[in-house]
Order: sequence, then structure tokens, then C-alpha cells
Amino acid sequence: MSLNISKLRNIGIAAHIDAGKTTVSERILFFTGVNRKVGETHDGQATMDFMKQEQERGITIASAAITAHWNGYQINLIDTPGHVDFTVEVERSLRVIDGMVAVFCAVGGVEPQSETVWNQADKYRVPRIAFVNKMDRTGADFQEVVNQMHKYLGANAVPLHLPIGAESDFEGMVDLVQMNSVRFIEKERIVGPIPENMMELAQEARRNLIEKVADLDDEIAELYLEDKEIPTDKLMAAIRQATIKLMMVPVLCGAAYKNKGIQLLLDAIVDYLPSPNDLGAVIAHDPANEEKTYRRNPSENEPFSALAFKLINDPYVGQQTFIRIFSGKLTNGMSVYNTNKLKSERVGRIFRIKAKEREEIALVGMKYTKTGDTLCDEGQPILLESINIPPAVIEMKVNLDDKKNRSKLSEALAKLCNEDPSFHAHFDEETEETIIAGMGELHLEIIVDRLKEEFKVPVTVGAPSVSFRETITAPFECNYRYVKQTGGKGQFAHTVIRFEPNPGGGFEFVDITKGGVIPKEYIPSVQKGLAAAMNKGPFAGYPVVDVKCVLVDGSSHPVDSSDMAFQLCAQMCFKQAFMKASPVLLEPVMKVEINTPDDYIGNVTGDVNKRRGRIEAMRRFRKGSQKLDAFVPLMEMFGYATALRNLTSGRANYSMEFHQYMPTPKDKQEEIVKMRNEKE
Repeated sequence: MSLNISKLRNIGIAAHIDAGKTTVSERILFFTGVNRKVGETHDGQATMDFMKQEQERGITIASAAITAHWNGYQINLIDTPGHVDFTVEVERSLRVIDGMVAVFCAVGGVEPQSETVWNQADKYRVPRIAFVNKMDRTGADFQEVVNQMHKYLGANAVPLHLPIGAESDFEGMVDLVQMNSVRFIEKERIVGPIPENMMELAQEARRNLIEKVADLDDEIAELYLEDKEIPTDKLMAAIRQATIKLMMVPVLCGAAYKNKGIQLLLDAIVDYLPSPNDLGAVIAHDPANEEKTYRRNPSENEPFSALAFKLINDPYVGQQTFIRIFSGKLTNGMSVYNTNKLKSERVGRIFRIKAKEREEIALVGMKYTKTGDTLCDEGQPILLESINIPPAVIEMKVNLDDKKNRSKLSEALAKLCNEDPSFHAHFDEETEETIIAGMGELHLEIIVDRLKEEFKVPVTVGAPSVSFRETITAPFECNYRYVKQTGGKGQFAHTVIRFEPNPGGGFEFVDITKGGVIPKEYIPSVQKGLAAAMNKGPFAGYPVVDVKCVLVDGSSHPVDSSDMAFQLCAQMCFKQAFMKASPVLLEPVMKVEINTPDDYIGNVTGDVNKRRGRIEAMRRFRKGSQKLDAFVPLMEMFGYATALRNLTSGRANYSMEFHQYMPTPKDKQEEIVKMRNEKE
């Protein structure tokens, strides 16, 4: 049976940690009949939080996918993490969803991570609706959250609900589109007339809603100016169009834990968020010519195109590859082309995954496909926009008490790296230590937990450390001749390479040799040698970034020159030049957002300054508290959660994300290089 694409909703649920988005997801699964009973995060029974680490901590780590049905519509739901260490999970989910439900806490409002997720959704142009949750909590303020959405997110937030009561008196809401009241008894919604004492307020809010929509829709504007009654279906259609075009964000309210407002949220997902048809064709590039683009419409009759957005290792069926299909059809045993790897893949089996059980589309048997790879029709190769993966900024040493487990450890780490593109692991031959790197302390803590629990690898870990980088700040040209005679065939290579700073440009290789002074088959060898040399810089042994290498001249020998000779020559040339090109150490600098009560503002700013931080802005967050935006080096942020708790009697909170690599001050640089040399 063919799926009616207009009745499909691919949506994500995203928010700040503790806004209650997993509880919202669980209620959606309950009310759509996927679950017979409700799972809770606090008792470790949430369907969407199926990893042991999630259940222990009561937070979402991996984005889970599930399919539900509501009023004849199919909703593919992705629940995403709220903790900043798992931003890559949000990033890859936003790349493949069509619409988003942004959940806000009625007490906490717009928290730092809400802004991060909102900006990510802006980047991928994802239409969204907002759900103000926890209306039953002490301090809940629906209008204040709407105001914060305007102020901090720049959103045209338009309430479709008015809460009836708040805090412990929260009963339900006035639906401003249908102009009725909705209350909840147990799990039933009771629709009735608007309470008399709220009628005036409701009419004013309805007028405000219509004015906002009239600004965006000519037909509604005309009816409004002529003072005519606006039919509900026309108003809903106009809200839908404005939402899909990112011109407005409908705002709803409820209390998911008390089962209040979830059915209305489901109605809004169906009524206002787009189907793949609404968003139209996805734009793809020609792999051979980036200027040339193709359009792939969401239709079964178009050539197949899909993006791999997640990999999971299942102990029973092996690696599962989650894909978002943008066009065409996929069948068991079908052959697809991986444009990124330039290889064909055969689809072994297609599963439907239900979080840890099997209820959403995942492919088994894919050998080469990784996160962000395009899969398409073999006869018509295209390249879809990939997924942005932020760099790993924190490292940790992992050791084994028993060396017999080394192969088990490397196998487990390979699987984890496959699953999570923001996690990296490598074995340092010199120190004989395994180094793991990720997005933050919690990220690596979870990885170590999984190594012990899931993969049964007993590991001990060192303290987390910062992942520095090295680069040069001045140009230098090096003329290096590599000659080795060993009695038989010798080794000969000669290169003249100019090394230049390349801020933000990564490693760049340019060949400007003329007249075949270096045979063309050895040019890639020079590039390969330079790339290998950059894995471990001569300054302090950290990876080298942002260097442009210009191959100017060189020479070869008809007998003694070889691929290996030119690779080694390029490496020696690089090492010799690097120390003469004014090298510097780069450190990761984090964007830190701190919410603190006014009473502690002096303590917090003083502490940020002590940590070599730069305060960028201070703004009134809500009554009695302020929000600080600062940039602070990561090496100064270890243990900050405890320090902030002590400074503010536990009343402040913060969030941080990677901003950029910046030069380390000279005194710190010398200290780090000295410590590094002492260790070796």
C-alpha cells in the first residue's frame, strides 16, 4: 500500500534539558496508541530513553525514532537530547526532519540550550510550533515564556492557547482558534464553553491572533478589515502556511506529566507542521560539478535519494543505518550508490525500529555508509547537503588492566566512533595509551560507561584534558633533500615547499611546480606525507590545522625516487619548516551562557574574569536574574558546575558549547609545552 505523503509528518522534539520533552514524547506515544501504558523518565521506564545511561541519569542522550498514528496521519517522531554535549544528535535530527516541536518549561522559559537548538533549527529552516510545558508547576508563567521567545529567539511567537489557571490551579486552556475551552479529567479532554470570567480576555487574545495572521495572509486581512467573521478552516490554513514559511510560531500550553494538552499538541502537529509535499523538492549537487544542481521531489516515482543520519550497533542484528528518504522507493536487496564513498551498497534488510525494538526505517548490511553520506540511484548520482559535525574539544586517556582486552577495546571504540561522529579515538604508539575525544565531560563519561556496561571492556580512565591544536603564524619556505643509500636501491626525493598560515581554511595543498621537475605520480605522495605529518605537530605533539602548503619546486631520481621517498621527504620538510614559521598553540574557547540571580552577579563575573574569560553581554533574563554571555577557554572550565553552585548557593545554571580555536597566551603556551615534554 502506497503512503499518502500529504498525511505524513516527520517531526522532531527538541528543547533545553529538563523542559520535559521526553515526557511529552511518552504522552504522544500513549495517546496515539503506540504504548498501552505511560513511561516516565524519573522511574527509568521511558520508551524513548532506552539506553541504561539515559535511564540512570533521566536525560536523553541518543535521538530515538518512532512511528505513531493520529486521526489518519502518520507521525514519524524523533526525540532529541537537550544536553549540549550531545548537540550533534540534535544537529543530525534537524537535518532530516520536516517540522519541530520546541518544548519550553513554563517556569524556566528560554534557557541557554533552547537558544542553541533554535539557532540550529533556523540554520536548517525547520518550521516549528512551541509547547509551553509544566504549566502546573509553581512559578509557571505562559505569557512570560512567549515574551522571552520574542526577545531572545527573535521568534514571531503567536499564542493559540490561553491557560485556564496556572500552577496548582492549572485546569486546561482556551483554544483561540476554535474559541472553546478544553479541560482534562484523567486522560479525557472535555470541550466546553469559555468561562465567563475569561471571555473578555479570550476575545482580546483572539483579536491579537487574527491581527498577527492578517499581517501575513491577504485573504484573512481582507476579511478582518471588512469586519467579517473569519471561518475557522480559513484561519487554520493561514496559520499553517505562515508556520511552514517560518513567518510565525504557534504557541500552545499544557502539562504533559498530568496528561493535559497532549491531544491538542497532536492536532497542531497535524494541522500546522508540514508534510514532505509542503516543503517540496530537496536540492542536491552533481558530485562532479558543484555548480550543477538537481531537484528531487518527494515522490515514489522519482529516482531514489536518501541521507544516512545515524548509525547504531545492535548486538543481535549488527550495524543499523538510519536513513531519511527524500525521493523514490527502497526495497530489500536493492543496490544503492554511496556518493561520498564512491561505492555501491546492497541493502541487506530493512527494519522498522520502535526505539530499542524495531519500528522505524533502518537498514542492515551496509558496509561503507557513515553519518552524513548520500545514498542514491546508481544511474543518477547526486550529493545531498551533509551534516555539520563540530570538532571534539576534550580528551581522556583510557587504559586496560589486562592487555588481553586490547582487541576487544579497539573493536568497541570502532563501533562507538561509527555511531557517533563527534567522538574520536586513537592509539598513541609512543605512550602506548588509547586517547578518546568528545564534546564534553558528560559525553566521555557516557562513552566510558558504555564501554564497561555494553561492551564489557574493563577500563580505567585518566582525568579529562583539553584537545589543543598547533598552527603557524608566519610563512616559511623550506628546501629539503631526502637521500638514503643502503647498498642496494637508494631513496631520493627533493622538495621545495612554502608553508603559509591559512586561518579557518584547514589543510590546503597547492602544486605550482613547472616542467615536471617532480613526476606527476609523486605529487599525491608529497600531499600524503604532509597530511601524515600534521597528525602530530613538532611543537607539542598536537594535530596541526590551518596551514597552506605550496609545492614550489623539487627534483627526482630516475631509479631511487619512490612514493615512500617523497612522502618521507615532505614530512621532514614540514617538521623542519614548522618550528621556523612562528608556531602557536591553539586552545578551544567555549561560548558560555550563565543564568544567575542579581545577588550573585559580582561573584559570577569576577570568577569568569579569573578564568581568562571575556564577558560579551549581560542582559536582564527575568525578574531578579540576569543572563551572561561569555567566551572562556575550555581548560579553565573543568569543575565549573561545582564552582558555580558554591558561588551562588546552587541558584545559577550554565550551558556551554564550542565556539572556536584561539591562540593560547604565551605564558600558558610555555607551561603546556613544558608539561607535555615532561610526560614524554
